[in-house]
Amino acid sequence: MTDLTRHPRAADGPEPPLAAGSMAGRIGAMVLRHLYLLRSSWPRILELMYWPTIQMVLWGFITLYLLQLSSVIAQAAGVLVSAVLLWDVLFRGQLGFSLSFLEEIWSRNLGNLAVSPLRPHELLASLMVMSIVRTLIGILPATGLAIVFYDVSVYDLGLPLIAFFTCLLVMGWALGMLVCSLILRVGQGAESVAWLAIFLLAPVSSIYYPVEVLPDFLKAVAWSLPMTPTFEGMRAILLDGQFRLDLLLHALALDALYLAIGAGTFLWSFRVARRHGLLLQQGE
Repeated sequence: MTDLTRHPRAADGPEPPLAAGSMAGRIGAMVLRHLYLLRSSWPRILELMYWPTIQMVLWGFITLYLLQLSSVIAQAAGVLVSAVLLWDVLFRGQLGFSLSFLEEIWSRNLGNLAVSPLRPHELLASLMVMSIVRTLIGILPATGLAIVFYDVSVYDLGLPLIAFFTCLLVMGWALGMLVCSLILRVGQGAESVAWLAIFLLAPVSSIYYPVEVLPDFLKAVAWSLPMTPTFEGMRAILLDGQFRLDLLLHALALDALYLAIGAGTFLWSFRVARRHGLLLQQGE
């Protein structure tokens, strides 16, 4: 005789909103797993807030010093601080995606996920959600301190801020997918790429300076990245009071391209790793 108290799913009744048999349920379960992991580890939460805050404080004081020396920079007050904050959206977006995936490897849970009802594209969706959560935890305190310390509010960008945030976050996801694909193919030895990848693109992303500063042979590379039109659009608003729709569309088109490449590469790598049993070999 079946004991329904030990098998609640065998009892008749409505299926819970986040049921294991639904896509939303599987994605929600993965997000809850990582939220519980964050909630139970204060060092993880503090680390998310620490680096954006430290960078904002350092660059903020550098900006205050430069304001005393240059009238040109004085006219562009807040540009460096805003650039630092938006750059951290990209960095935290990529790192938040990659670290959430690495948490599954470090806990030797990737093989379990592979044999569960969770589909690879649902895993990607849950990692994107956690990337947003981790990014907001890191960025929001830093934006508040920028207002208090330097009277610089990135929110003065208005609605374009949402567009800039989205462009940078999506590119962070694309880079995170490529990093995770590499880890699936070559193992944990490649996990350091999660921290290094984004900085390889920093010099040609026009974060703190316009693209005209770059040598001619690097300008084409810069314009092939969505970060360049995003930061150029930020400067157009802060310096000229002009919203450049063409730059936004340029960034969104490149984001769509890189996201498709990243997702396709990850899904292919995940399928190959599962076929060859590599998922069970991941872990420390």
